[in-house]
Amino acid sequence: MTTEIKVPTLGESLTEATVATWLKQVGDTVVADEPILELETDKVTMEVNAPVAGTITEIVAPGGTDVEVGALLGTIGDGGAAEAPAPKTIEEEPLVETGAAGGGDFAEIKVPPLGESISEATVATWLKAVGDAVVADEPLVELETDKVTIEVNAPIAGTLSQIMADEGADVKIGVLLGVLGGGGAAAQAAAPAAVGSGDITMSPAVRKLVEDAGYDPVQIPATGKDGRLTKGDVLAYQKAGGPDSAPTPVVAPAAVETGAAVTQIPSRPAGPREERVKMTKLRKVIAGRLKEAQNKAAMLTTFNEVDMAAVMETRLTYRDKFEKAHGVRLGFMSFFVKAAIVALKDFPAVNALIDGEEIVYKNYYD
Repeated sequence: MTTEIKVPTLGESLTEATVATWLKQVGDTVVADEPILELETDKVTMEVNAPVAGTITEIVAPGGTDVEVGALLGTIGDGGAAEAPAPKTIEEEPLVETGAAGGGDFAEIKVPPLGESISEATVATWLKAVGDAVVADEPLVELETDKVTIEVNAPIAGTLSQIMADEGADVKIGVLLGVLGGGGAAAQAAAPAAVGSGDITMSPAVRKLVEDAGYDPVQIPATGKDGRLTKGDVLAYQKAGGPDSAPTPVVAPAAVETGAAVTQIPSRPAGPREERVKMTKLRKVIAGRLKEAQNKAAMLTTFNEVDMAAVMETRLTYRDKFEKAHGVRLGFMSFFVKAAIVALKDFPAVNALIDGEEIVYKNYYD
């Protein structure tokens, strides 16, 4: 059986890498999870490990080739000699240990190499819960460093039997994250459910973004290779307004003219006035760099032109009625404040501040 070696998820906002070095050549035998090549991005250098034990039968992308996430790098064929453990240095600890307990296989999930000069990461999100069935090479957990976010994949098919490092825990390279128990048949049966929604292919991070926003992935235009849905596609879809929604309050003036009741949009949403979220390592570095740039670089003001025809027409139509009803004139500032509040609701990060190692999101606009 031939197993494909593909470009793994490279991290947040990264879609392309360069093949730096092949650590193995065609004909070399490898064991499962043994490093076989190095990829370089503009942020980090990472190793790609062998998904199975066998022999390198083909190298599709030689050194120096630019490759996208999911692109084919090479193939591994069956090879009996590869079952023997590969030589390891004394100080190097294997990242995946497999064995048998109670008649079933098990594998330890450990923190993989994180890149040059990076020795620690934070457990960001567990994509699977204890008891979930997984297939080989399926993403299990996301790790965040101060440079990149990476996914740790399942070394074998089975069931996630134990989680050793909870979300938010700081872990070093080689630290045990969890344990996979045997259950190959159940996991293989669960494979189609973990691949995608319909015919849309996407990474777990993109899937989470789609599910949190409540979007139908079929309706989002995919620009990735082979129809893959990327994070940029989702953000562009979100910026364009997302799926068709209810009419906006633009129809309010007609309702006032006919005497119909108008529903006032509350100035403060339900829930706490403030929410505190602990920053990830990557977010802390970004915040520090932005503050450093603010201290050193000159701040500039940007001007944008806006078509005010509709606002001016609305103001002219209701100016006299508004002044008679409220005793004050209807100025442009009311429209500006309303637009600012709507924008802050759509982009809460603009209305947030940093307090120590936390981001404070304000749910009020007064």
